[in-house]
Amino acid sequence: MVENPEQANFLATAARAPKPRSSGLTHVLDKGMPLEQLRSYMLSVAGFIDIWKFGWGTAYLDPEVTGKILELRSHNIRACTGGTLLEIASQQQRSAEFFDWAAAVGFSTLEVSNGATDMASDVKRSLITEASRRGFEVLAEVGSKDPTNYASPSQWTDEIEADLDAGAAFVVAEGRESGTVGLYEGDGRVREDIVTAIEALPDRRKIIYEAPRRSQQAWLMRHIGPNVSVGNIVLSEVMSVESLRLGLRADTIGITDSTCATAHA
Repeated sequence: MVENPEQANFLATAARAPKPRSSGLTHVLDKGMPLEQLRSYMLSVAGFIDIWKFGWGTAYLDPEVTGKILELRSHNIRACTGGTLLEIASQQQRSAEFFDWAAAVGFSTLEVSNGATDMASDVKRSLITEASRRGFEVLAEVGSKDPTNYASPSQWTDEIEADLDAGAAFVVAEGRESGTVGLYEGDGRVREDIVTAIEALPDRRKIIYEAPRRSQQAWLMRHIGPNVSVGNIVLSEVMSVESLRLGLRADTIGITDSTCATAHA
């Protein structure tokens, strides 16, 4: 009989680095979870989560935002604003106030994007640089939320490299909550040409692929490896994503860093 079944370790699984991780990140989307529910949730999944995004401007509305950030920090989880919030602040010429507010409530990580508005690329990069100068870790999002904006692989890689040069610590490849734009076709299929181009970059381990659908998560893990960084994960599916990484689901049985296929090999 196993004395501590919660610590079972009798199966061979894909290797996972302990936190804090620099690759194999799991980035989740919070739609407004209350603080008490978050505390309870941490009991089972804190070890699997690396970045917690307060989506859709909820951080601006949530009266418990500072308490949530402190709780996340106690579990070594980065709390991050959603990029659209800064896009709106910039559009209203309130980016300085945004940075002051984010620091005051306790954020150390910010997302900088330009996929929801008509923000020019040079404005986006100036925001990345300014946020970095102020001491924030920056996640720069690449890819449009507009399904008719069908950027080429070279456009993706050019923007990724420019955002990293501007001071971004990581780049988030757009997929939205739906998994039907940016990195994906309208039916959810991965745009393999984009992934191939991204994986050829020297800084490919700084990419977080938004992958809200199980089929997208499994595809990325089979083609890139179990320690690919994935984002916009639904909170109720964090443990199932970890089971995919470890090869404990049918989609990824036998997966390891050494045996997974290279991108499109």
